Amino acid sequence: MSANANDVSPAASRGFFGHPIGLSTLFATEMWERFSFYGIRPLLILFMTTAVMNGGFGFERPQASAIVGIYASSVYLSSLPGGWIADRLFGLRRAIQYGAILITLGHFSIGLTSFLGSQTPFFVGLILIVMGTGLLKPNISAIVGDLYPEGGARRDAGFSIFYMGINTGATAGQLFTGLLGEKVGYGWGFGVAGVGMLIGLIWYSLRAQATLGNIGVEPTRLPDADAQRKRENQTKMTLYAGVAVIAAVVVLAAVGVIHIDPQQVGTWWAYFLGAIGVVYFAYIFTFGGLKGDEKKRVLVIGVLFIAAAIFWAAFEQAPTSLNLFAKDFTDRQWGSFEVPALWYQSINSFFIIIFAPVFAWLWLWLGKKNINISSPFKFALGLALAGVGFLIMIYPSNMLVAAQGAIKVSSIWLALSYLFQTFGELSLSPVGLSSMTKLSPRRYVGQMMGIWFLAASLGNIIAGLVGGSVDPEKLEQTPMLMTWTTVALFASAAILALLAIPIARMMRNVEDEKFDTSEIAETAGPSV
Repeated sequence: MSANANDVSPAASRGFFGHPIGLSTLFATEMWERFSFYGIRPLLILFMTTAVMNGGFGFERPQASAIVGIYASSVYLSSLPGGWIADRLFGLRRAIQYGAILITLGHFSIGLTSFLGSQTPFFVGLILIVMGTGLLKPNISAIVGDLYPEGGARRDAGFSIFYMGINTGATAGQLFTGLLGEKVGYGWGFGVAGVGMLIGLIWYSLRAQATLGNIGVEPTRLPDADAQRKRENQTKMTLYAGVAVIAAVVVLAAVGVIHIDPQQVGTWWAYFLGAIGVVYFAYIFTFGGLKGDEKKRVLVIGVLFIAAAIFWAAFEQAPTSLNLFAKDFTDRQWGSFEVPALWYQSINSFFIIIFAPVFAWLWLWLGKKNINISSPFKFALGLALAGVGFLIMIYPSNMLVAAQGAIKVSSIWLALSYLFQTFGELSLSPVGLSSMTKLSPRRYVGQMMGIWFLAASLGNIIAGLVGGSVDPEKLEQTPMLMTWTTVALFASAAILALLAIPIARMMRNVEDEKFDTSEIAETAGPSV
C-alpha cells in the first residue's frame, strides 16, 4: 500500500513521473478547469450572435464581442481579490475548492440558458465563472510552487508538466465544445464544459487531502489572535459587500430596472483599467520611496506594461474577430464534414505544446553561446511576430472584399496566423512575470504581479471592443481591423526595439537572465 501525504512529506514524494504525487492532483484539476474555460470562451460569441430562432440571443456582433471582452478581462483581474481572500480567510486549499464549485455551477447555469429561454442564467453563469476562477487560478499555481520548497530545476520541471496539463485541457476543451456546441446544440457544448469542471472538482475533492498533506490548508495568520479575528471580520464584510453589490446589479438588470450597454460598459471599463495603471505608477514614483536605480527599473516595468497590453489586445482577438472569421469566411469543409469553427481555436494550444520546448531549448542554446537577449527585445520580438500573424490576414480579408463575400478562403491563412501569434506569445509571455520579479523593488513584488495581470485584463477588454468588426454585412471592416492591428503591433515593436539598448542600461544591475521553464506560457494568455 502506498503512503499518502499525511505519512510522508508531499514535497519528498516521487510518485508522479519523479515529482510529488500532489502534482498529479493539481495537474488534473487545472487541466479540467482549462478544458471548461477555453472550451466555452470562443463559443460565447457564436451563441450570442446566433439568431433567436436558431437558439441564440441574436445580439449584434460588437455587443457580443464587448461582453466576451468584459468577461475575459474580469477573469484575469479576479486573480487579485482571489489571492487576497485566500491569504486572509480561506487558505489556498479551500479557495480552490470553492472556486471549482462556483465554476461548475457557472457552466451549468450557462448551459441551462438554451433550454430555459432566458438570458439571466447566462450572465449569472459568467459571473460565477469569473468569481470561481479568481479563487482557483492563482492559488492552485501557488500550491504547485509550495510542493518544491527547495526550488531549482526540479521546481521548473514541475511547472512545465503543470503547464502541459493546461494546454492539453485547452486543446481538448475546444474540440469537444466545438463539436457538440456547433453540431448538436449550444446547450450541449456549454454542458460538456461543465461536466469537465465537475470531473476536476470531484478529482480534487477526493485526492487533495491524501496527496497534498497540510499544504495550503490554513490562511496566513497574524501572531495576535485579536488582530487576526479583526482582519478575518474585515475580509468577510468586504466579501459580503462585494457579493451583495453584484447580486443587486443582476437582479435590477433581470427585472429591467437598469439597462446595461455592453459596449459602453466595456469602454468605461477600459478607461478605468488604464487609469488604475497610470495612477499606480504615478503614486509609486511620487510616494513609493524609490531610489534612483529603483525608479529606472519601475519605469522599465511601465514600458513593458504598455507593450504587454498592446500584445494581448491583438492576441486575445482569437475568441472574437478571428473566431468569427473562421465561422463566416473560412472554407471549413473536409470532404463531407464541416469542421466546427471552434476547432481552429485549438491551433494555438497545439502549437504551444509543440513549440514551447523548442523555445526553451533555443534560449538555453543562445545562452551557451553567450548571446543574452534582453527582456525588452524579447517583448519587441513577440510584438513583431504577432504583427506578422495579423499581416498574413490582410490579404485574405481583401480577397473577401474584392469578391463581395462570394468566396471562402483557405484555412491555411488562419493556421499561419495562429502559428506566428504563438511564436509571439512564446517570446513575450514567458519573460513577463520573470521581468516583473527581477525589476521590481523587493517590497513591491506582489503589486507588480498585479500590474502584469492588469495588462492582460486591459488587453482583453480592448480586444473585445474591436473584435466584433468581422461581419459579412460590413466586409470592409475586416481588412481595416487586420491592418490597424498589424500597424499597432509593428509600431510598438519598433519603438520597443529602439528603446531596448537604453532600457538594458537601466537593467544592468539586474542579475543576468536565464530561461526558466516554469515561465512557459499557458495557452492564450499569461500564466496566472
